[in-house]
Amino acid sequence: MPWIYLLIAAAFEIGWAIGLKYTQGLTKLWPTVFTVLAMIASFVFLALAVRTIPIGTGYAIWTGIGAVGTAIFGIIFLDESSNRPRLICIALIVVGLVGLKLTSPTAMVEPVIDEGTR
Repeated sequence: MPWIYLLIAAAFEIGWAIGLKYTQGLTKLWPTVFTVLAMIASFVFLALAVRTIPIGTGYAIWTGIGAVGTAIFGIIFLDESSNRPRLICIALIVVGLVGLKLTSPTAMVEPVIDEGTR
């Protein structure tokens, strides 16, 4: 389930990154509301995911999926450049993400909770 949470978090990250473009500097109400809600949802699902996924792996995959998804959206819908070097760089990020997932511990890691001092 934590990997599902991480994918949901990444989807919301793509959503808020794209939404940010449409807020026009946070001056448009509804795009801003959507963007802020997507940010909150993204962080909530990331927090749920990294309860068991190592933070370095989880954070890297979260940001990587967000970067790749946002770049692909820009290419398809915003007429951003799709030159060969850019596509190769996006592919390298994907390879890195797959590598992180494949080398991540398969056993569930118990969450570390600091109960403070007594």
